[in-house]
This record gives sequence, C-alpha cells and structure tokens, in this order.
Amino acid sequence: MSDDRSRTKGSGASCPVDHHAPAAAPPHSRPECPVVDHAQQAPSFAQSLFGKGKPSEAPKCPVDHQQHADSESPESINPLNMMPQLTQDMHTGQTAPLSTDREFSTIPRSNAQDDAVWEYPSPQQFYNALARKNMAAPEEYVDIMVDIHNFLNEGAWNEVLKWEARHKDECKMPRLTRLQGRPRDLSPMARISSWLHGVRPFDRHDWYVDRCGKQVRYVIDYYEGVPEGDSPVFNLVVRPAIDDFSSLADRAKQLWDDAKEKYFK
Repeated sequence: MSDDRSRTKGSGASCPVDHHAPAAAPPHSRPECPVVDHAQQAPSFAQSLFGKGKPSEAPKCPVDHQQHADSESPESINPLNMMPQLTQDMHTGQTAPLSTDREFSTIPRSNAQDDAVWEYPSPQQFYNALARKNMAAPEEYVDIMVDIHNFLNEGAWNEVLKWEARHKDECKMPRLTRLQGRPRDLSPMARISSWLHGVRPFDRHDWYVDRCGKQVRYVIDYYEGVPEGDSPVFNLVVRPAIDDFSSLADRAKQLWDDAKEKYFK
C-alpha cells in the first residue's frame, strides 16, 4: 500500500513539514542530536530526546497515551487522550522553572463547542510526564521537545485531512474525538515494513476521528529518518485503519492515485 508522503524536520523551535520522504524511510511510508560512532552506535535523536526506556523497548512519545497507565487509578486518566492528569507543579529535583503556558493546536475537538480545539501540554507538564516515566529530561531541551511533539501532531492532522478530503461532501469539518498510544503494537503495515526493510516505528498512535457522526480510526506510525545535519527528520505514516469497506475503498483509491501519479503523468 502506498501512502501520501510527508517528512517532518525539527531544528530548535522550528519543525516544518514537507512532502518528500527521505531515502531511509520505508518505500511505502509517508508521513528523535544524533551522532553515530563507527565503533559503537550512539543513541538516536529519538532516544536522546525522548528517552531510551527499557533496553528492549523502542523510544516512544514521552507523553504517555497508553490505554492503561501502570500506576494510575482509572479516575486519574483522561479517557479522551488516555493520559494521566499532568500537574503544572515543579517536579522534585527540578533545578529550573519551566513555562506553564499551553499552546492551542489547530485540531478541532469533538464533543465540545464548535470552535474548541485540542490543547498541547505545557513544558512543565511535558517535563513531569518524562519524570513520571523515569526518562532523562534535561530542562534546557524541554522547550525543543515540546515544539517537536506539537509539530508532529500538526503534521499528523494535516495528513488526516488529506484523507478526509475524499469525504468533504458529507463532512466539511472532521474532528478528533480521542487518541490512544500503542507503542508496543506493530500495525500490519509496520510489521511488513520491518520484514522487508528492517525498520520499525518508534511510536504508534490510533486517532479516532468524528466524520460528522461517523467514527473513523486512523493509524499513525512514527519513524525516525536520517538526520540532515543537525536537523532531525521524522516520517509519519498516516492512513485510515481498514475497519470497514469505506476505509478499504479509500486506501484502494489512494493506491490507484499514487500509481497514476508515478506512471501515467
């Protein structure tokens, strides 16, 4: 299956999205400062910024969207994003204050007022999320990490909107209802890619989109690309899950559109 392609790059507070996949990305993919020692492979950008976790685990989003948090009671979990309620208080051992300002996304929120959008965590909340998971979080990197996290989400939503454009006659404003992090669950496409190319995503999200009353699940695989100088590169593979015939038809139409673009221009 071939998907639309987008690449997200991050450098400092800037992380633009363009539409060309790097050479290291899986051929069918679209849409974490790294140094490789020839004697020993150093941590990747995803590992150095977003933490290594356990040795057997791939690095993943530090803001945990897993379905069940290990140490949280059900009452403390937000069912819309499967995250614990993150405090704005300074963490024990934190040496410098971080901003508690939160940025609004461009992602419309379902089950809310017409103009409501999703809100990103503040740098302080992001730091607390990292500390909660015992992940290294140098305070001077937190602002950059938040910028990258937010840009990745904006890039993912832009890819969702490209798919949703096929249904603009039935729904002019799709909205994000909820999301779920599934870093340990390889999607079928990611599993096949790992067999063919030896590349696995460092994270996976399932986003549930409200298409004016119809729920559509999107699967997003997050890959780390080859850095361009000091700029990290990310590849987001975004597509509707094949949960019904409509999503299957959308995937087939996209495959045909990609073939026409490549071979019949």
